[in-house]
Amino acid sequence: MPKSSKKRKDKAADFTKAKLKLGKGKQAPSNAVDTSFKARSIALPTQSIAVDRDADAPSTKRRLTFDALIAHLKHYNASTRKDAILGLRELLEAHPELIATHLTALVNNCVRLIGDEDASVRKGLLVFFAWLFRQVPPDDLVPHSPVLLLFTTSAQTHIFPEIRIDAVRFLDVYLEYIPAVVTEGWMQIGGTAHGRRVLEGYLGILSAGTTFGEGGDTGPVQATSTASVVLSPASKLIVLRSLSLFLSQAITSAWRFEDTTEASGSTMITPTWYLSSSFASRSAFEAFDSLLRTTSQAQESTRHWTAEVSDNEQETFVGDHSMLLSGHTGWSLHDLDDAGAAVVALQDGGQPAMGTDAELACVTQLARTLHSTLVSTFLDCAPTVFSPSSSPPETELQMVLVVCRICRTLYGRILQDSTESGVPHDAAGTELQTILAYLSPYFPFTISGPSTMRRDIKAEQAFQDLNLIFCELSSFIVLASQRCSSEKNPTRSTARAQASRPALKVSSAIQTRQVERVSAYIVQLLQGHAPSSGGPASIPRPIPPQAYVALLPTIWSLVNHRPEDDGDDSTSMFDAVVEHAVKATSTSATKRHTIDFIGRLVLLDREPEYLGLFRVGRTKQQDASLKEWILQLPKTLWELGSNHPNTSETIIRVLLRLSQRRSQLLQPETYAALRSRLLPYFSIKHPSRGQLPGPFTKLSPGSPLRRLVLNCIATILAGTSSGDDQLETIVNDTVRDSPEATYWAGIRNAARR
Repeated sequence: MPKSSKKRKDKAADFTKAKLKLGKGKQAPSNAVDTSFKARSIALPTQSIAVDRDADAPSTKRRLTFDALIAHLKHYNASTRKDAILGLRELLEAHPELIATHLTALVNNCVRLIGDEDASVRKGLLVFFAWLFRQVPPDDLVPHSPVLLLFTTSAQTHIFPEIRIDAVRFLDVYLEYIPAVVTEGWMQIGGTAHGRRVLEGYLGILSAGTTFGEGGDTGPVQATSTASVVLSPASKLIVLRSLSLFLSQAITSAWRFEDTTEASGSTMITPTWYLSSSFASRSAFEAFDSLLRTTSQAQESTRHWTAEVSDNEQETFVGDHSMLLSGHTGWSLHDLDDAGAAVVALQDGGQPAMGTDAELACVTQLARTLHSTLVSTFLDCAPTVFSPSSSPPETELQMVLVVCRICRTLYGRILQDSTESGVPHDAAGTELQTILAYLSPYFPFTISGPSTMRRDIKAEQAFQDLNLIFCELSSFIVLASQRCSSEKNPTRSTARAQASRPALKVSSAIQTRQVERVSAYIVQLLQGHAPSSGGPASIPRPIPPQAYVALLPTIWSLVNHRPEDDGDDSTSMFDAVVEHAVKATSTSATKRHTIDFIGRLVLLDREPEYLGLFRVGRTKQQDASLKEWILQLPKTLWELGSNHPNTSETIIRVLLRLSQRRSQLLQPETYAALRSRLLPYFSIKHPSRGQLPGPFTKLSPGSPLRRLVLNCIATILAGTSSGDDQLETIVNDTVRDSPEATYWAGIRNAARR
């Protein structure tokens, strides 16, 4: 068989000479060895072979130092970035001294992860910030707030919705630790302040519009976001809850800051701003408000004078210029403008307005902007929350509660201005009445599930908060209308004649039945019975101090009527208030607020510039209940001893003011009973142990409270002509050989003249 052509060619190739071609180099022989080579560098940034490490530097369990962890924050792998955040917390927990020295580098590198596209990295950073901010003083965080808010507000407008929601979570952490910085400049229209950018970010996420459209207050609201992303209920709850917290920190309001209901019962101040609408002038109300102000409250609002130059020192031109040495930059134009406005207000016989007109205008427009969003959110959640066949969902219930809190913050600020200044805000009042019209069919808010449903304490607390907010919103409208009517009729007689008319008008606007249900709910709550939806009656329980303080404006708006205007509602309301005050235990957190509130109502009769309609002594039953309340004050004073000085001082001041003003409730028989009941406070006669000192001796010697007690006793003794001097004798024996002996002798001699 012949050989193939391929084999013949391969055999001939061994003896074929390669031909040289023009332009081609000489070919290398087939047995030549290639000696060329290529070299490449290898990067080893984290290996000890390339970096000289300090063996004494603090490190984690994985032997990563602070600088190494900072470098890992920029890694392309999301797991590495997350591990770096966890490593930073591990390192700083083991070595807390590193926080102060590396805070700047730490914040500047971590803020870049606020808008990270990986959800686990953002969640880890949020937890890390919440831990870190607890370790750092707020004053040390303020210098880093610009970079924190810059990246956070940028994340609020991110293209991904989940990053925008996480940015709101970061704002919640900032509002907890540096709220003043976050809300700074929120009223600056078109400005670049932090608070303004944060507020616009909230509105952009909610697609609610800007705070000002074309034409200012009257122009249409413009959309802030072109994204048509529909938020889930859980995400919307996060945004609304954060917005509510932002507004509560940003909006200045007396009922929100000075008389906050979120403080503990022992430090909470009894609110009195709602009484200002019943006085002819602001100065008259402030004078009345100071009657029962305790020493601790007076010290907070009093600026003590200190001598600049001593009489024994020679004058010198070298002074201690503290403002200059502390780096004070002087007054800004904005500060001078506010000071000028305050001076003009004082020259006109008024008082500087609480806040500025710009703030009130911004709040009014913001309420108008959010009105449709709040209403639509409530209407979406109400059917499921108040369904009679099932328990309320947690997310929808909290969303309804947050909507009501936002309404209280916004409309409370606007209508409180009407209450204090008399300037009507009809548009805001109409918007609030619209919201109340949607809320009214469900009031009082109760859980309407089956009787076999498991009790949810958290849901019950949420429904109680809804009831309290509804009562507050209703009282805002009534109080504002009463103030506007008194401004139009400044004289005492005409103001009292006209004050009830707007209240009736408002009652018809928000439905008379609604006001009756509010009154019935408050009476039921004061009696200790929570409203139910037809189920078994619950065990009576005392009202919390926060709830009682929140109800005071509503109670005043309901009792400040003529008996013929609203039947027996105002009388029954006041009777329930007095009955609750008598039954409250001496050590309860609500006791001091009941004494303060009823004491002010009793003192109103003797005020010359009081224009309200409330009067004590309308019926004999009311007089009897008030006398019973007065006579149980010495017992409460004895039971408190020296443990609750604020409550004791409030009781003493109430008795002192009633005696000084010769109240009609202090009849001779009431004086006699009061004197006999004050004896155990100074000395007690025990059957077997003999004479024992009373709680008065446990007070600090030389304290202002001891002198206040002696003033009260001297006034009571001077107001009666009884020949029984047993109280005076016991007081003389108690203060003998004490620092108050001379003081007591002086005031007794002055009272006898």
